[in-house]
Amino acid sequence: MQDKNFDTLSQKFAQNIYGTTKGEIRAAVLWRDLSPALTRLNKPRLRILDAGGGFGFLSQKLAALGHDVVLCDISEQMLAIAQQQIAASDTELSIELVHSPIQALTVQQFGQFDVILCHAVAEWLTDAESTLHGLLSLLKPNGLFSLMFFNKEALRFHSLISGNFDYVKRDFKVKKKVGLTPNHPLYIADVRAWFAQWQLSMISQSGVRVINDYLKNNLPPNFDKHQLIEMELAYSQREPYLSLGRYVHFLGQSKPI
Repeated sequence: MQDKNFDTLSQKFAQNIYGTTKGEIRAAVLWRDLSPALTRLNKPRLRILDAGGGFGFLSQKLAALGHDVVLCDISEQMLAIAQQQIAASDTELSIELVHSPIQALTVQQFGQFDVILCHAVAEWLTDAESTLHGLLSLLKPNGLFSLMFFNKEALRFHSLISGNFDYVKRDFKVKKKVGLTPNHPLYIADVRAWFAQWQLSMISQSGVRVINDYLKNNLPPNFDKHQLIEMELAYSQREPYLSLGRYVHFLGQSKPI
């Protein structure tokens, strides 16, 4: 079984990720978590790897701050979108585009990075644990590892409250795959255990979309998207809401030398 390649879905995927309220929530939570941690590294120019970063939303944001980014993706179409956006940027962006599976990245070719981002990738991998562990060979001592993954229990809970009991009974297996539901959602406890095994100290833990995906259809007339994002940020790091996030963001730090 192969890892998912989004070549055929690149435009749909790009629009669904950051061109919606869901995307705004995702960006707000990730940036809230990352920003202070990047500052604490106390380096004006960081080397950053965006592993499986698609069209590089965060790559572009980080490069605009003066950091050097390697954006790697298996999808040629996603990287073509990235190239267009980089070329259209008002700011000169230091971004190297690499068309490759993330498993093929080596220290010999790319050296090590101060920060590795791997967002919404793990749940599409046939062997997430070994692939993510392999990525850590490219992380410098005291470096940051930012992992956002699709939460299997949130998928279960959302399906239960939607009345999709047969889907839950089949362990989320369907005859015909539709939409962008990932193939291999992960359990929070498993990923926490991986971080401990890899000797990454946990800097922060957040749920991503702890409210949005559970909103009722009949919202109050004064419903405000900006207030929703404010509430998402307020509750994303509190239980039980964190564990109900459609995605979960873990930010870990490798051991110093």
